Amino acid sequence: MKVTVYTRQFCPFCTRALDLLKTKDVEVTEIDAGMDAAKKKEMVERSGGARTFPQIFLGDTHIGGCDDMMLLERTGKLDQMIQN
Repeated sequence: MKVTVYTRQFCPFCTRALDLLKTKDVEVTEIDAGMDAAKKKEMVERSGGARTFPQIFLGDTHIGGCDDMMLLERTGKLDQMIQN
């Protein structure tokens, strides 16, 4: 499954999310949207209005930010979503 993460520099939540995804052996595309207005606009549109970083997509499915992904991990749902 392709995973896309919109990030910004010096964001501890972005780092935490990327670190977890690295342990999952998935292809991660990181898009630095912090200083790029066009990429940030794309992120906001794709996420349905979310403006905080990171914003994480599994395929075309928006799962939210770092806390949302960590909740999926704690409940055992993240691995299931990645495998589908």
